[in-house]
Amino acid sequence: MTATLVREDGREDDVFALIGPKKVDVPWKVLEGQGWIATAACTEIRLPMPESLRMPYALADQRNKFRIAAENPQKQAIARQLLAQHPNEPTLIIGMYVDQLQRLARELDVPLITGSTGQRKRDELFERFKSGEIRVLAVSKVANFAVDLPDAAVAIQVSGTFGSRQEEAQRLGRILRPKSGHNQAHFYSLVSADTVEQEFALRRQLFLCEQGYTYNILDAPNGDVEMGSNGLC
Repeated sequence: MTATLVREDGREDDVFALIGPKKVDVPWKVLEGQGWIATAACTEIRLPMPESLRMPYALADQRNKFRIAAENPQKQAIARQLLAQHPNEPTLIIGMYVDQLQRLARELDVPLITGSTGQRKRDELFERFKSGEIRVLAVSKVANFAVDLPDAAVAIQVSGTFGSRQEEAQRLGRILRPKSGHNQAHFYSLVSADTVEQEFALRRQLFLCEQGYTYNILDAPNGDVEMGSNGLC
């Protein structure tokens, strides 16, 4: 049983030869309509690269271009705005680069869980998040797999693993458990505009678009979120 039957090498169908034929396939939007998962609003927020990073970005190789764009320091201000827009909702800040997450956690004054966090500390922070004692938790790639945080309603993705559609789906899945009341979740991706990160973001959205989700695009040209174009899908 999986919600993310997708691979970037295109070999996801190999699973049927290894395990057996598919028994049933239910689109996420069908599950949403039946109330089994929360309704999700997906939003990509594009922000400019700061002037000080434009030359290092231009001179970097492709891999380092992605990291420079992904660690755009202006993402901190957008994350702060989003937290202010959802003051009472359990929120996860999710990223790929530990250095970036450490800076965000320190500047936003929120606890952080990474691969080096001991199991006892992880369990403690997860329990405090579930109980509502902690409203915001920053997490690295450890949150991609088998993390039970049923009350999480908002995810702010500050960086990801290149164009991984599977990771995009896994991260959205962290906030799709049914919610009491309006049963609404919000998934935000912060992306540096006109960079390789924006190109990878288009690929990451593909799986969720295939599931029926629409991504809205918002622009933040001056560090403030403004309404942009319509959804991509």
